[in-house]
Order: sequence, then C-alpha cells, then structure tokens
Amino acid sequence: MTTKPVFKNPRATHDFLGRSCSISGVGSYVPERILTNAELEKLVDTTDEWITSRTGIKERRIAAPDQYTSDLATAAAQRAMKNAGVTPEQIDLIIVATITPDMPFPATACLVQRKLGARRAAAFDLEAACSGFIYALEIGQQFIMSRTYDTVLVIGAEKLSSITDWQDRNTCVLFGDGAGAAILQNREGAHGLLTAVMGADGENSDLLSMAGGGSRCPATVESVNSRMHYLRMEGKETFKNAVQAMVTAAKEALRRCELDVSAIKCIIPHQANRRIIDAVGDRLGATPEQLFVNLEKYGNTSAASVAIALDEVVSSGRLQRGDLILLVVFGAGLTWGAAVIEW
Repeated sequence: MTTKPVFKNPRATHDFLGRSCSISGVGSYVPERILTNAELEKLVDTTDEWITSRTGIKERRIAAPDQYTSDLATAAAQRAMKNAGVTPEQIDLIIVATITPDMPFPATACLVQRKLGARRAAAFDLEAACSGFIYALEIGQQFIMSRTYDTVLVIGAEKLSSITDWQDRNTCVLFGDGAGAAILQNREGAHGLLTAVMGADGENSDLLSMAGGGSRCPATVESVNSRMHYLRMEGKETFKNAVQAMVTAAKEALRRCELDVSAIKCIIPHQANRRIIDAVGDRLGATPEQLFVNLEKYGNTSAASVAIALDEVVSSGRLQRGDLILLVVFGAGLTWGAAVIEW
C-alpha cells in the first residue's frame, strides 16, 4: 500500500469561493506520415548521429498538405471528449493554443467548434508558443473555478511543418506536427489543478521568432524571397534560457504546494531537446523514472508537446487517482510555465 503525498492546495484558502478544476479526459493526435532522420539526411547537410546526439530526436510526424492545425486539433479533441464522456453540446468554451493557426482570423478555435458541432461553445485562440498548453489550462481553470462554465476544452495544436525552413539544417530537424487536448471540469472531492506558474521575457523575444506574416512585415515578394515566413532560432541562447526558466518555474510551483520533487509521480517537461530535459531533471533532483520523454518519436510540437505526452502517460496506465504530475514548459516570447496537477 502506497501513501499519497501530503500537499498544500494554494487555491483552497478560507476565502476561496470557487470550485476546483480537474482534467476529466485527455486525447491526442499525430499525423500518419513519419519523417526520419535518415530522410532528413537527403534534404540538408546532416546525419542521424548528429541529430540524435544533439537533440535526442529520431523521427517526427508531418501533416498532409490538405491537413491543417484545426484538423489535428479536432481529432485530439474528439478523443479527449470520448475519454471524458463529454458530448459536443456540453462544451462551454474551446481554447486552442497555437502559433500555426489555419489563418490569421477567424480563430482556429472557431473552426474546431464548427467541426465538433459544439454550437454552444465560446471559442478563442491563445498564442504563447511552446508554453501555450499550460497558459490555456490556467485560463480554462479560471472559468471553471468562477462557475462561469462547467466544461472547458483546452487544445494545444501545431502544424509546424508549414513554417519550418527545410533548407535550415539547424531548425528543420527539430519540429513536428501534432495536437493534444484536455477536458476541464469540476470533479467532486478532487483538488485537480493545484497551481500554475507563468512567466515571460519580451527582452529576449528575438531568440525564437518568425518575422514575416504580421502587421510589421506583411507578405511581399521580398519577404518571401528573404525566407522571413519561416521560424528562426538562436539555439545556444535559447537552450540557456530554457533550462533556467523551466527550473525556476518548476521549483516555484512545488514551493507553492509545499512539495518536494520526490512527491511527484510523473514530470512531463516540454519535449524540445533531450539535453534540456536532462539538465532540468538534474537541477530539480528528479530521477530518470520520474521524467517522461517521447521526444524521440515526435520532436518539438510546440504547444502540443506536453499535451501529447500527458495523453501517452495516461493511456499507458502509469497514473492512478491522486498521483501528482508536474508539467513544465518553455517557448518563444520568451514564455515559460509550470503546473502541479493532482490526477
């Protein structure tokens, strides 16, 4: 018989008038096409050994030309809804975290609403890059806690292949497509989402960005020829900032709950780079058994990353009710976040 860890719920204060928010179901979807490192060797000057040793990635999924972010998001949402026993009519709000929307407007969330048939639901997109899923979880939770809504659908979805420069060997090896979703509801007697830490540093916004496509640089012949509509990253500086921000956020989330890292059953870090994951784990004092990694199969799927990983953890039967999960993320912006969840 295992003893459940004792923790503090930072939201359960004497003046707390809301209700708790739990994840009642998760789901994910990745495209069928697999792009291996061996295939990338034929596109750019790289090798399987170089990619694997520096990133830990062996393959990634690539969406079909006629498959869009809303399609990936809808497929993940349908699986989460099935696992939660939720119908389209029950959904009150849809939040899609993405940096690769189908189009600048309308929101991809509205397209997902239509595809799901969730006609009652309000819908909007959220852009926080790889941190988007945790940002969306926290925002969705506020609607549950305040009793504004009973059922919120949160999705992290990306078609990063559409903004990847397949001539840039430093970035094209990193990214993949996919989506993950969660249904948020109140579950009687459960604590659910205990705390979320979010942060940003706009001073370093140039480390990871895509210059073209916005009001600053609309699409022109010149911007297209200059390859400004693809993402760009300063790898070394991004790595350094990622480790520091993720460790700081994770420690703060644990501090708020008065928890030691040993009480966490599963740590799900953003799946960007194996070296980053290992560095974060080491600095937190986590064991290899606590860290969940699926990076080798999917690469960096940005806002979908921890959502897909969470679904795989749940599907594997690794979690029991009452187990504690730590999600920790980092992305462009710069943005970062961490969340402690009682499953």
